[in-house]
Amino acid sequence: MIKNEKQYEYSQECARRFEYSIKSLEQDEELKKKDPEGWQLSRDVKQSHLIALQAEIAEYERLINCNKSQPIQITVESLNKLPDALIKARIAAKMSKQELAEILGIEEQRVKQYEETDYQCASFVEILEVSTVLGVEFATAVVQVDFEEIEAAKQSAEKWRKEKVSTTSKPDKY
Repeated sequence: MIKNEKQYEYSQECARRFEYSIKSLEQDEELKKKDPEGWQLSRDVKQSHLIALQAEIAEYERLINCNKSQPIQITVESLNKLPDALIKARIAAKMSKQELAEILGIEEQRVKQYEETDYQCASFVEILEVSTVLGVEFATAVVQVDFEEIEAAKQSAEKWRKEKVSTTSKPDKY
């Protein structure tokens, strides 16, 4: 996800380089004949990266060019993606990190830390405060409980606990 102008400019440069690389590869008839599968794989990989970059660039441009007189919709596929939505909402609101910090009554460094860590350092209450300031509301919310994922988490936790117990119960070798 592109979070600022510097990343936007860098992403545009990377996209230009991928376009140039793809164009050069398409003109390499010798490689195409010598190793058609390798040639196709290389082209497909570069094309895939280019498409992903172009989608990120388009999303950032949608945010910075949105009409502030109308609400903007930002899709959140999962709760884990809520931090992206908060960053996108700030960008769409054309609000700097400093402005957000002032409204929240916190240091700008704290907002920078939120965004650099994708809000992992923020408490739930802090996330709610940010979402309120940014006017983020769920139009609809459907929560799906994945029982297979719960079982996998239980097994991972059990394995972790067993490993922790076995490492803490080994005597020191001095």
